[in-house]
Amino acid sequence: MSTSNSNFRPAVVLFAGLTLIVGVIYPFAMTGVGKVLFNEKAEGSLIVQDGKTVGSSLIGQSFSSPKYFWGRPSATGPMSNNAGGSSGSNLGPTNPALIDAVKGRIEALKAADPGNTAKIPVDLVTASASGLDPEISLAAANYQLARVARERKLPESQVKAIIDQLTQQPMLGLLGEARVNVLALNLALDKASK
Repeated sequence: MSTSNSNFRPAVVLFAGLTLIVGVIYPFAMTGVGKVLFNEKAEGSLIVQDGKTVGSSLIGQSFSSPKYFWGRPSATGPMSNNAGGSSGSNLGPTNPALIDAVKGRIEALKAADPGNTAKIPVDLVTASASGLDPEISLAAANYQLARVARERKLPESQVKAIIDQLTQQPMLGLLGEARVNVLALNLALDKASK
């Protein structure tokens, strides 16, 4: 009896102590450090325009109008770019469902810009692993440039200058590829079209 009682008290104290450290102190400390050192990111990297939150630079949004740049397709279910359903489609390259989805996306791109004979970049027809990519490659942006400029009645050179201005280079010049945030790009174009 005394042995089990002597083990019970230290176990309860250890459990309570670790719960306090790992469940309360550590999360509050990390939140505080995040707010001090990386406040914008800790707050969700929200994009505010005219005092109204219009999105986050970390989560893609769906655009369907031809006057907007389109982002990478989302595999998050019926509600496109739904962060609650973030996951990949898990469809392999020979899966007929994936092949049909890619064919449908190619047809939609060609229907939106029938005169465009350029090679369609892969990130415009395949969903990402998270389904929430906020950025597209420069190839995907350049593929859509003529359509967006035509729809907005802007010179292609002006749209290209906005793409160039918002291009994010690879991290340390090596990791990843140059890319453009779709929401930031479309917001900049809205401002330029006024």
